[in-house]
Amino acid sequence: MPNILIIEDDAAFCQMLQKFLTKRGYEVEICYHATDAKKKFKSTDFDVILTDLRLPDSDGIQLLADIKKVKPKIPVILMTGYAEVGTAVKAMKQGAYDYISKPFTPEEIIMVIENALKAKVYKVTHDDSVAQKPGQKETSSEYSRNSDQKTILGVSDASKKLDDYIKLVAPTDMSVLITGDSGTGKEVTARAIHNASKRKDYNFVAVDCGAIPKELAASEFFGHIKGSFTGAVEDKIGNFEAANGGTLFLDEVGNLSYENQIQLLRALQERKIKRVGSTKETHVDVRIITATNEDLILAVQNGNFREDLYHRLNEFSIQIPSLEERFEDLILFADHFLAKANKNLNKEVHGFSAEVWEAFQQYHWPGNLRELQNVVKRAVLLTVGDEVRIETLPKEVLGSTHNSSIKVENFSKSDFEKDRIIKALKKTNFNKSKAAKLLQVTRKTLYNKINHYNLDL
Repeated sequence: MPNILIIEDDAAFCQMLQKFLTKRGYEVEICYHATDAKKKFKSTDFDVILTDLRLPDSDGIQLLADIKKVKPKIPVILMTGYAEVGTAVKAMKQGAYDYISKPFTPEEIIMVIENALKAKVYKVTHDDSVAQKPGQKETSSEYSRNSDQKTILGVSDASKKLDDYIKLVAPTDMSVLITGDSGTGKEVTARAIHNASKRKDYNFVAVDCGAIPKELAASEFFGHIKGSFTGAVEDKIGNFEAANGGTLFLDEVGNLSYENQIQLLRALQERKIKRVGSTKETHVDVRIITATNEDLILAVQNGNFREDLYHRLNEFSIQIPSLEERFEDLILFADHFLAKANKNLNKEVHGFSAEVWEAFQQYHWPGNLRELQNVVKRAVLLTVGDEVRIETLPKEVLGSTHNSSIKVENFSKSDFEKDRIIKALKKTNFNKSKAAKLLQVTRKTLYNKINHYNLDL
């Protein structure tokens, strides 16, 4: 039976939540002060901790840090009636599993708790540093166990579903086909699967199939021996051997020529490869993860991709959601890319102005996460002060903001506010809790606005 600690200074609300969760089969302990809570979580191993953001003798962020020092693996969920985006981001960065805005529905709190419990049972590592096994050597600088592309666990349903799939397939040796629009983070997902698998201590080798000339593909995949063809001036290890024991990630696999597809299929079937120019067979133990933004089923139907290879690669498929499909995670990704840009550019930009955040929310991000990363990096480079300003954004992102400004001039502020509420509701499929988060207001405020404007939704 899962054991939950609730830390909440509103005694009536705390007891009500305790009673509800107890009826749902949880063991629940409660505290009204951070001081009492510290004694409890030091002496007891809780499965999940729910804490209010604002407590009389502490705040949720500080308490989160205290919990993580003592019990780093316990998922912590912050409850807040303020729906502060900045605070939520700070909490995520310091290790909070999730946050939920009050008032929330019984279904919402149960969903968040259940997701946290699943995450505790099997926690995907986000630490890119992986220890090297004794006797194992790094073969080349392009073959790496390390990556600065960390998996950001979002709060949206789409991101949580993606994380569930990663956790489900990672421990297996199944071949995974990752699909999704350009810029959605297919390689990041592949690395997350590798880092959560039993192969994590071996190489993750990423290959861009679209960049390999078909004449050189066999050499790239399987290696060659000196003198096997013009330009082969020394022995070369191939991608399969480099990834032996680990994971071979083939990006844009649909770009392989038909002949190269046959070579790849043979290697996957036999689990043996021969370097170009050699007669010696080498056994390889490699997990295959592939990615494409093309429709491989259509390519099979058109005769451009082998059906037997398609089924060999597609033992399990994952569709990466677009940034619009996980719009609730926008601030998390933006903040992550801000920190990354600060590090790469040696800057100290602390956040985004309200105008920039408004522009980010209005824009539809056709280039997905890659576009967001590029926009943030460019903005950080152009930023002089400690906050990203609206003038540092490219014109395509500013277009949505300019349109909004025109709307404000043409009709009243109330009409503009009503328009924003409708857009937020549509973007979140009329989920009022998610829309409230997107608008950075409490759910109660959103309900009041809906009633005020007589929005029949």
